Amino acid sequence: MPDYRRAWHPGGMNFFTVNLLQRRGNDLLTRLVGLLRDAVRMVRIRCPFLIHGWVVLPDHLHCVIELPPGYADFPVCRRPMKMESSKAMPKVERLSHTRKTRGERDIWQRRYWEHLIRNENDFQAHMDYVHFNPVKHGLVKRVAD
Repeated sequence: MPDYRRAWHPGGMNFFTVNLLQRRGNDLLTRLVGLLRDAVRMVRIRCPFLIHGWVVLPDHLHCVIELPPGYADFPVCRRPMKMESSKAMPKVERLSHTRKTRGERDIWQRRYWEHLIRNENDFQAHMDYVHFNPVKHGLVKRVAD
């Protein structure tokens, strides 16, 4: 098993990207964005992080969040978002044997991209990335849209 190293920083700010397992032609996140919002609302009760920036695209999402003071376990805040939204989504996908065995759904990729925000310039660069991503993917013409 790979040795993943995470930067544990209590009260830290993190950028992360989460992708759907099937990305091509999949607009599940934008169609069911209400379920995702509800899942985030529920998770924030247990782990009251601040949302600085969040963008939901058809097949992936990016966000910049700040953990509560003294709290460093970023995956415990992020993982339930995927779990809670998956529970609420209609079961229409075909499950692989491995996912059936593990009790998983074939909705989200297991891995995700995560980055600890280190300073103000890093924060601004990731906020710009969040804001520009819909333009990059051709979903809008301007960031203001």
